Amino acid sequence: MKGRVAVLGAGSWGTVLAAVLADNGHDVTLWARREEQAQEIDQAHTNRKYLPDVKLPENLRATSSLSEALKGKKAVLFAVPSHSMREIAREARRWIEADALVIHAAKGFEIDSLKRMSEVLAEELGASHAERITVLSGPSHAEEVIRRCPTTVVVASQSAQAAEQAQMLFMNSYFRVYTNPDVIGVEVGGALKNIIALSAGLVDGLGFGDNAKAALLTRGLAEIARLGHAMGAEPITFVGLAGVGDLVVTCTSSHSRNWRAGHMISQGKRLDEVLATMGMVVEGVRTTKAAYVLKERYQVEMPIAEQLYAVLFADKDPEQAVKELMGRGRTQELEEIIGGW
Repeated sequence: MKGRVAVLGAGSWGTVLAAVLADNGHDVTLWARREEQAQEIDQAHTNRKYLPDVKLPENLRATSSLSEALKGKKAVLFAVPSHSMREIAREARRWIEADALVIHAAKGFEIDSLKRMSEVLAEELGASHAERITVLSGPSHAEEVIRRCPTTVVVASQSAQAAEQAQMLFMNSYFRVYTNPDVIGVEVGGALKNIIALSAGLVDGLGFGDNAKAALLTRGLAEIARLGHAMGAEPITFVGLAGVGDLVVTCTSSHSRNWRAGHMISQGKRLDEVLATMGMVVEGVRTTKAAYVLKERYQVEMPIAEQLYAVLFADKDPEQAVKELMGRGRTQELEEIIGGW
């Protein structure tokens, strides 16, 4: 089935997802904030700022007009940073068709409200869309998807029909899509893995080796699952693509913005310097703030997130943070599951 799709957000991920949809033969319009960027994509079929040396599909159109992007579209993909989601959803709602499928591919929380992106979209788009909003997540570096490297992701929705519609839109020979009913788990896993990726960059930059990295990923996954479960997620989701899958790819690849940011901080750079150098959104920074508050709200232990917060926002020395993590009191590995002897 071929459809008419709007993709909102012309960063690297939004552009690549638009290219996947164009490869699938859909009528795709990509919305960019800047007119110059929209013209470049539309006419030169490039997006040099975010995807240098990449040629985009010739059937991919772009515009800086939200109304033009959304007119007559039966599916809308929000691929904007988490801090922009509410603003753009509020602007877009007047042009989104009442029966349109709504998908988002953002990995973060709204800082002020601590709401997940599907909750933000439901509030802004209204009841007609609320139960059919779908989230796309999983281990998927834009730099590899655009080269059509084999990639697997997951789409989650309260509605099986909506999840299957999103699956059909995206699935092709190099982009495999699974469905999952656990919206909370998929969103929480996609957001919190960025905290562990920042920490992984620190660990690698400090030269602590593979043992430390393996421990970080394992205990980091435990923190993600602990908070996710407290928020209502299914624990099994965190051993899937949106959990361990996304965690591994984001913590072990130099493609990862969060890993690169953590690595730069380990070399003595301040957070503001790092963000200025990156020139792109590093979702893990905002997510660390959100997790610090959420762990208190839900009364769960998240020692890695706590120490990273101190490094990012209280100028704590990263090596001291690691020492404190290693020096924590003795405990069981699986105390939440086995309950002790």
